[in-house]
Amino acid sequence: MSRPSFYWLIILLLLLTVASFFIGLTTGSVSLSLGETWNALRDSSSTQHDILMQLRLPRLLAAFAVGGLLAVAGALLQVLLRNPLADPYILGVSGGAAVATLLAMLAGMTGWWLNGSALLGALGSMLLVFGLAHSAGSWTPARLLLTGVVVAALWGALISFLLAIAAEHHLRGMLFWLMGDLSQSSAWDLPLVILLLSLILLLPFGRDLNLLARGEITAGSLGVQVHRLRLLIYFAASLLTATAVTTAGSVGFVGLIVPHMLRLVLGSDHRRLLPASALLGGSLLMLADTLARSLIAPQQLPVGVLTALIGAPIFLYLLQRESRH
Repeated sequence: MSRPSFYWLIILLLLLTVASFFIGLTTGSVSLSLGETWNALRDSSSTQHDILMQLRLPRLLAAFAVGGLLAVAGALLQVLLRNPLADPYILGVSGGAAVATLLAMLAGMTGWWLNGSALLGALGSMLLVFGLAHSAGSWTPARLLLTGVVVAALWGALISFLLAIAAEHHLRGMLFWLMGDLSQSSAWDLPLVILLLSLILLLPFGRDLNLLARGEITAGSLGVQVHRLRLLIYFAASLLTATAVTTAGSVGFVGLIVPHMLRLVLGSDHRRLLPASALLGGSLLMLADTLARSLIAPQQLPVGVLTALIGAPIFLYLLQRESRH
């Protein structure tokens, strides 16, 4: 894609982000017009002000951060595994976070204890997968993928066991978290900071990522330190996924669909793909979460249910498109 076309796409994505944000602010159990929203933001004594500032605004910012984190992580893993349909959860990071969080819920923990447990579980799973894949010597994308799949299956079995022994009053919260839920996500600042810092740190490696996508031999012959770059990609993608899982639970398909769709438009230049993925992933998750909390209001759906309903047909279409080519 030519540079002017890329700039136009970024402008469109920025407009989509702003539009998604305002749709999320004005839509919900209590619908507000743009004028009412503006008045409510200025009047700190109104009930609408509390709804916007304490409920909708933190949730929208958390949704944007999580969507961006997952999309960037998906773009990185699709390079690392050299698979255009790789997913951020494919290496078992979300499973480790889920097991740790469910154990914390069973112990009666709430709030930051749950977030801390999820982060520790995700990082522990990341180190476990990397250690097992690296134990037999230099790891390959195939070995890393197979190790992640096996560890993810182990976490899945432990999750089923914990759900089976959990008390009934714990089950609803546990299931909502497993399906992806932003209703308790008020801590949006750290995920946004991690998203911004990751883009700043990764963009200088855009050329190296482009070369690695063409093959390790090609990248190595052109001066790329392949082993270091693979480690950087793995730990960056795992940290991004762990942060997203800590904030919102397991939200599927965003990290798979967004970077793959953008590759069809932008090509594989990661200097353009990574920021575009962050914007589109954040916008899509804001729209999905707005729909999740307003579709059957005042009841709320887990946002992971809607991303799966939207993402599964798109995934099947992309899979058939890949098989035809």
